[in-house]
Amino acid sequence: MASDQASGSSPLLVLHKVAEILNCFSLADPEPTLQQIIRLTGLPSSTCQRLVQNMVREGFLDRDGDRYRIGLGIVRWAAPGTLGLDVVKLVKPLLQQLRDETGESACLYLRDGAFRTVVAVAETRHVVMRPFTVGMVMPLHAGAPGKVFLAYDPDAWDALTESELSRFTPATPATLDRLRQQAQEAREQGYYAAFGERNEDVGSISAPVFDHTGSLAGVLGLGFPTQRITPADIPRLAPAVVRSAAAASEALAYQPGLV
Repeated sequence: MASDQASGSSPLLVLHKVAEILNCFSLADPEPTLQQIIRLTGLPSSTCQRLVQNMVREGFLDRDGDRYRIGLGIVRWAAPGTLGLDVVKLVKPLLQQLRDETGESACLYLRDGAFRTVVAVAETRHVVMRPFTVGMVMPLHAGAPGKVFLAYDPDAWDALTESELSRFTPATPATLDRLRQQAQEAREQGYYAAFGERNEDVGSISAPVFDHTGSLAGVLGLGFPTQRITPADIPRLAPAVVRSAAAASEALAYQPGLV
């Protein structure tokens, strides 16, 4: 890149300007023009043009006509940062915070075919509780987490057939049409609450967690006995679940607007 003297800036100021330019690139607009970059950064035209030219020369950016995109050099450097990304390690403190805020067990679920598995849990300290343990496997169609998977993961539908929708309680959805209605509701609300679908005395409230690509990374939520938590508690608990899921998404470098 140009020397600090040539740019008339200190090294830290140059880095700040470079960061402002890189912030102009997103999944929604991956190929801005130079004029768009100048407008978005607010940098003087000559300064912005000089920095962009130097970034192309160094492999930070690639140019195609009058448009620019993130260069292969940055993509290559970023790749090691995605290896070994431990979702559980990142989310576990947020589960503990959610448990402490609500008093109920907080869980993170991943999907495997037509089932969801608890991969992290912060268990309630209440004496009256329903146990949630790491490795616990539950059907996708019964309970709030499954509705969130179905709302945001199109591949989840491939694992379901109506003939295999076991009825655990009278509240368990028995048709794919009913599941589609519930999934639509989950997407519209940004969360889903279910009571007595898998066990009559268990309820759950869940929300989606997204990764840096905007894909569903998992589902985060609360599980509780229905003798303590009822539908009347949803307005109190659902916002806490949504906030915790959003914080988990942020920890995974998700940028709102990608979904």
